[in-house]
Amino acid sequence: MGIFNGLFKKQNEKARKEEKSIPWIALTTVDQLSEIEKRSLSKTQVVFKHSTTCGISRMVMNMFKTSYEFSAEQLDLYYLDLHAYREVSNETGYKFQVLHQSPQLLVIKNKVVVAHASHGAIAEVDLSNYL
Repeated sequence: MGIFNGLFKKQNEKARKEEKSIPWIALTTVDQLSEIEKRSLSKTQVVFKHSTTCGISRMVMNMFKTSYEFSAEQLDLYYLDLHAYREVSNETGYKFQVLHQSPQLLVIKNKVVVAHASHGAIAEVDLSNYL
């Protein structure tokens, strides 16, 4: 058994090392929303709203991570934990006039949401169209 455990452990470690590094910015305060709005005048801003207790949200997050191919210079990518920062989540919907869903992706340019999607439709959002 020890040989097999060692073999599988090495494969799992290799898979983790090959995992892409996503340039997440933690969205944790309501004040950041004004910053996102301001920065959207010169650079695309993206908010990923995630529910840490939802299996669907976790699956969509994993799909998003594997297909994400942009650098921090191209756009700013914010991660919002809905449970830990409920007030920020609520204010995001009010500020950008988007009905709350989870998981949800918002693309913000020139102070407005130019695209948004939830659940499996997040995979269909081509972020390169908004650079």
